[in-house]
Amino acid sequence: MSVFVVGSLHLDVVLRAPHLPQLDETVAGSAVDFVFGGKGGNQAVAAARMGADVGLAGRIGSDPFGDMIRTALDAARINTGQLQVDNGASGMSAAIVEDSGQYGAVIVSAANLRINAEQIAIPPSTSLLLLQNEVPDAVNLSVARKAREAGVQVWLNAAPARALPVELLDQIDLLIVNRVEAAFYAGVLAAQPVLTTLGADGARYDGINHPAYKVDVVSAHGAGDMFVGALAARVADGDDIPDAIGFAQAAAALHVTQPLAERDMLTADKVRAFMAGQARP
Repeated sequence: MSVFVVGSLHLDVVLRAPHLPQLDETVAGSAVDFVFGGKGGNQAVAAARMGADVGLAGRIGSDPFGDMIRTALDAARINTGQLQVDNGASGMSAAIVEDSGQYGAVIVSAANLRINAEQIAIPPSTSLLLLQNEVPDAVNLSVARKAREAGVQVWLNAAPARALPVELLDQIDLLIVNRVEAAFYAGVLAAQPVLTTLGADGARYDGINHPAYKVDVVSAHGAGDMFVGALAARVADGDDIPDAIGFAQAAAALHVTQPLAERDMLTADKVRAFMAGQARP
């Protein structure tokens, strides 16, 4: 497998509503979906759909949500040989998606906080390790050190933003952040290779701006994870990062135009077809 993901696994409860509720307000919603999620899971599935051979290590609970998470991973043909099972609740989130496509969410990490890093081994065929901030720093640090010892490049999608140990930053080959996270990490970015995603304004890497595709947004939920997974898939296949950014942006753009129920059908071929028919400013 060329991409190995260690990270969070959630079952997301996604509500559609005209707007996010204010304090003490009750809003009448229009729909609810139960959606596979967690940054680790989302990025693993995105990389697999974009053509990468993907393995994942994470931890689910012994509850129905855990069964749904495992089913989703199997459907995406992800190697789950290092999936751990906790005697308790799986991670989950509740997200509210506005009519505009923007959203807010709350996560409950549960089993994700109890990943046993000692049980995780870097598969021999791995070329890229992908990490996020929804599991403990100690897990990321342990796995990153194992990857470095094996000659595997290490990416950290530092989301959500939190203070990072210097020891972990020393193991990272690429830090991926959005504009909010970039502001939070401003003190450390100068010494770190960084890719900053800017939503509708594109992305910035190595001093160069990459404009975004202009599309009508159905839901922005999961767009960042699609970008990261697609980027990892292309780099694992041999692209350099600047070339891979355009593909990842197209994958994210196509992702946000699709209703949640149709996103499972997004493929690398559809992304390439989209790129051939679209232009960026």
